[in-house]
Amino acid sequence: MDTTETNSASPNLDKLNEALLSGSYPVIRNSLEILSAADLADLLETSPVSVRTILWNIIPLDRQADILPLLDDTVAGELLVEKSFSEIADVLESVDSDEVADILQKLPDTITQQVLESMDEQNRSRVENLLSYPEDTAGGLMDADTISVPARVTLDVVFRYLRRHSELPPMTDTIYVTNSRGEFIGMLPISRMLISDPHMTVREIMDTYLEPIPADMPRQEVTSRFEKYDLVSAPVVDSNNRLLGRITIDDVVDAIIDEADHSILAPVGLTEEDDMFAPILKTSRVRAIWLGANLFTAFLASAVINIFEETISKVVALAVLMPIVASMGGVAGTQTLTLVIRNMAQTPLIKSNERWLLNRELSVGLINGLLWASVVAIGASLVFGDYYLGLIIALALVINLVVAALSGALLPRMLKKMGIDPAIAGTVVLTTITDVVGFMSFLGFATLFYS
Repeated sequence: MDTTETNSASPNLDKLNEALLSGSYPVIRNSLEILSAADLADLLETSPVSVRTILWNIIPLDRQADILPLLDDTVAGELLVEKSFSEIADVLESVDSDEVADILQKLPDTITQQVLESMDEQNRSRVENLLSYPEDTAGGLMDADTISVPARVTLDVVFRYLRRHSELPPMTDTIYVTNSRGEFIGMLPISRMLISDPHMTVREIMDTYLEPIPADMPRQEVTSRFEKYDLVSAPVVDSNNRLLGRITIDDVVDAIIDEADHSILAPVGLTEEDDMFAPILKTSRVRAIWLGANLFTAFLASAVINIFEETISKVVALAVLMPIVASMGGVAGTQTLTLVIRNMAQTPLIKSNERWLLNRELSVGLINGLLWASVVAIGASLVFGDYYLGLIIALALVINLVVAALSGALLPRMLKKMGIDPAIAGTVVLTTITDVVGFMSFLGFATLFYS
């Protein structure tokens, strides 16, 4: 037998299913024991719900605690909801407080409250503090497990203090410096401690150039700061500059992946929390809402076409050329919309350069409008032998591409002010605008020219 295949970290799911169907639980258990926590998390997330539940119940509690932080929060919540609150508390006991807070947000409120009551006072206080911050802020990302020291002590004292810990928090690259009131005043990189004179004080070698992250800072700004300064970890403070916790690069990577998933899924009405193996009825219900919204916008565009039914019946070529006007406007608008949403996510788009961006996109829309209007006008005139038709579609294309650029540049800000996610609603609203404007201008000019 091929030993490489036998020792593979990702056993074939079909073989596991066969073992499940045959009731060979010892075989399944042995197969799962050789997998790392990360591989088990992948296996659970990529298994149908029925198989996932059986596998989860076979995994020992101590390993479940290692796997939970690696699972999608929604999947973790679904697996835990089947347990009693005392079992949930046992599993979460050795999980970091920030991961516990993320998972509890996916559980029913009654279970969450019971789990919190079963925790010791210190852990409960930490988790409740994390739960008080929105999920998409620095406070929602942070981990309360930090190490801080006063500025007046020597490095020798700091080393003795660190040796009293059985282990340091993961991703610890720096120690935070606070005053007697718990206010953040600087950072002490461990790499600098190791090469400095032990008799020097913390104040002499600490860094004070990096501003701490406010707990209410949006997640997008947090990821931008980590990228800008190449951070491994960063302190989080409250409005009074008191140290609350820290954000580490692994949390930021998770946030970046979530944002990437959101940018891909949101335009088609899906969310990054959607489970690939969710039940059929649940998935259908979520998608039906989005399809209903799109159906409404389609009826709106159809209503505009219906106004010009008489004109279309006289000049059949209009029906052939209409999709070109709407499609070109939709593509041009989506280009601008995507660019603006991306820049809003990375936060370089500020009021001082919004006007410049708007002018540029309008200019680009006008140039492309004139270019492709000329091409389409010549083609339509030659194919249908009607120069009026070429002029009509040229005018409609220029108008629609300029409106598309304007809409794509302005919509994200407008939707955000209204409390609507531009990534979700932007494409639908933009497509409706370009369809309505495209059909209205094309058929309106046709009615004017052929009346």
